[in-house]
Amino acid sequence: MKRMPVIFAGHGSPMLAIEDSEQTRGLQQIGKEILQNYGKPKAILAISAHWYTKGTFIQSTPEPKQIYDMYGFPDELYKITYPVKGYMPLTKTVQSQLGNTVSIDDSWGIDHGTWTILIHMFPNADIPVVQLSVNGYLNAKKSYELGKQLITLRDEGYLIIGSGNIVHNLGELEWNNVGGSTEAIEFNTAITNAVTSGDIKTVTHFESLPHASYAVPTPEHYLPLSYTLGAADGDDVRIFNDLYSTGSLSLTSYIWG
Repeated sequence: MKRMPVIFAGHGSPMLAIEDSEQTRGLQQIGKEILQNYGKPKAILAISAHWYTKGTFIQSTPEPKQIYDMYGFPDELYKITYPVKGYMPLTKTVQSQLGNTVSIDDSWGIDHGTWTILIHMFPNADIPVVQLSVNGYLNAKKSYELGKQLITLRDEGYLIIGSGNIVHNLGELEWNNVGGSTEAIEFNTAITNAVTSGDIKTVTHFESLPHASYAVPTPEHYLPLSYTLGAADGDDVRIFNDLYSTGSLSLTSYIWG
């Protein structure tokens, strides 16, 4: 079996679920490439910024609920359904890999950090999805090390997707700016250069970079990058959706493998 790739997807606004844009077309293309080049994944392990927890948790339910964890958007968005199944073999494999550092928690579900991405990548909702939480007790380096424990999942036919944003500052949104602010572009470029050159230290110690406090005022959207970088196992990386939105959001995404 061909080793599955790893993806970090910059998700941005929940509105991407119902948009036709350069971002959504980029996701659609990546989904098609995965099916064509690697085959259909047995299941997807999704690591979403929106399941940010005190500890590491994995889902086990056969029918995870869809979470509409966003507020003030058009009614159309809340009518979108992405009815995926869970996959207990993946849950058990993650438990085996992570041991007593991970616990079962089915109180959450498939949140918008996951389904707004997957609805474009795999619109048939026919690939099971299991979410792994982002552990708020782990810094970027520890998240990277946890990600390395997930590498073997790829050899078993599982696709790992992290969903967040390299730059995510809702307090600095510029509604009239369709691109990125100077701070966002400089920080995002530094991280992309580090990812593409294999400079793990810069990615996992991002706090030392200029504009770090602007780009990452809170860590939950950044940490999925560390998980996926660890799971990538040093494989070749390609950038897609190298875009910005409303000044202080970067949508830059990567695929390894």
